[in-house]
Amino acid sequence: MHPNPTFRQTDRDTALTLVRARSFGVLTLSTESAPLLAHVPFLLSESGTKADLHLVRSNPIARSCATPQPVTLAVSGPDGYVSPDWYGIDDQVPTWNYTAVHLIGTLHPRPVSELEPLLAAQSAAFETRLPDKAPWTMDKMSAETKARFLRMILPFRLEITEVQSTFKLGQNKPEEVRLAAADRLTEGFGSELQALARDMRDLPTAK
Repeated sequence: MHPNPTFRQTDRDTALTLVRARSFGVLTLSTESAPLLAHVPFLLSESGTKADLHLVRSNPIARSCATPQPVTLAVSGPDGYVSPDWYGIDDQVPTWNYTAVHLIGTLHPRPVSELEPLLAAQSAAFETRLPDKAPWTMDKMSAETKARFLRMILPFRLEITEVQSTFKLGQNKPEEVRLAAADRLTEGFGSELQALARDMRDLPTAK
């Protein structure tokens, strides 16, 4: 998370709205040598206190979490480069605007009996986001393929104890300066620039 507290004042509900919209993040586990990372889809509970996910059995995090372990699930939102020239004032420097949320807690292995219901819930949740399409369901798989697939993965649950977020959108600039940069943002590069520009414009006060 960004060290400047100005960019860490987003309320929990707003942070979790981003997390639900993404439903995908980087799961990290500390080790004595180097952190382990896994890119995972997940389902966040309605309360925002747990996230259900699965890992391939051979994943090092799955192997390390045969017993509960402390982890962080990092979820990234829109991001983009901001040129100093876009502010319309002198003596500025380049920067990068972005939004991100860290879900901190303990990863628990779950009974294998919960795997198939978890996968069905995940596919149902994600398929409903696709417009004009009949949802894919697990009964479209052959019994052989399904059995082979289920043998390869394991279910886990992240019990969330802390939600940290960074919404770095304004660099403590006056409103007119921030809006000037937002108006030019889509001329640059990054991820989901239109959404990021909208977020920059929607700040309730100058940051």
